[in-house]
Amino acid sequence: MQASTPIALTIAGSDSSGGAGIQADLKTFAALGAYGASVITALTAQNTTGVTGIHDVPPEFVAQQMDAVFSDLTIGAVKVGMLARADVIATVARGLDRHQASNVVLDPVMVATSGDRLLRADAVAALRGELFPRAILITPNLPEAAALLDAAPARTEAEMQAQGEGLLAAGAMAVLIKGGHGEGSEAVDLLIDQTGVTRLAAPRVSTTNTHGTGCTLSSAIAAGLAKGLALPDAVRAAKAYVTAAIAAATGFTIGHGHGPLHHFHAWW
Repeated sequence: MQASTPIALTIAGSDSSGGAGIQADLKTFAALGAYGASVITALTAQNTTGVTGIHDVPPEFVAQQMDAVFSDLTIGAVKVGMLARADVIATVARGLDRHQASNVVLDPVMVATSGDRLLRADAVAALRGELFPRAILITPNLPEAAALLDAAPARTEAEMQAQGEGLLAAGAMAVLIKGGHGEGSEAVDLLIDQTGVTRLAAPRVSTTNTHGTGCTLSSAIAAGLAKGLALPDAVRAAKAYVTAAIAAATGFTIGHGHGPLHHFHAWW
């Protein structure tokens, strides 16, 4: 009997420059051996220097996309990224319930690498209340974790752990708090759940090509889950993939701002 093809779904915004969002997610799925499907929640006019416009997809059409995908494809994991509005967040939450989605990885995208805000302030509470309980993992970076908790960004690993535990208390099942915005020779992430803390460290790569890093990490985790990996193994594999993609991107000359990762570094 032929093994089923691993399928991962991204529910996120489109990046017209191809480095983040839906485009980064689909590249990551493909690079890691999972078939990628997509539900687009917003169109953005952006490039490596910033976001110049956001066009929201109506909630009813987001629901229609979800119904089309889930009714036909066997989805092994779901990555949820940019959801700019509270009504879209509620729509996605209802869709996940309607289709009994599993292995949901939530990347609480709030601010682009360029500093442009992607999540409306009034949608933060909806993100916590509607999607935290439905996700197997949330993957905030240091500024996002702080914003979700209305706190200052963590500066030490102890503060990172405390904020991760605060997000567990707010309803998350597991938290990967990412230290890429921190300092030091290592980029340290902490995977925190009810059983404890796992420290994941990699050498910090000095580069400006970091556009789409968070999108890529969360979609890499989803790809691993779709392929049957346990959550800790999927997180470790994703961390290794992203670290290599950042290192390989030092040879890229794409755009005039924060360039993209090299998603296909193993191939070309």
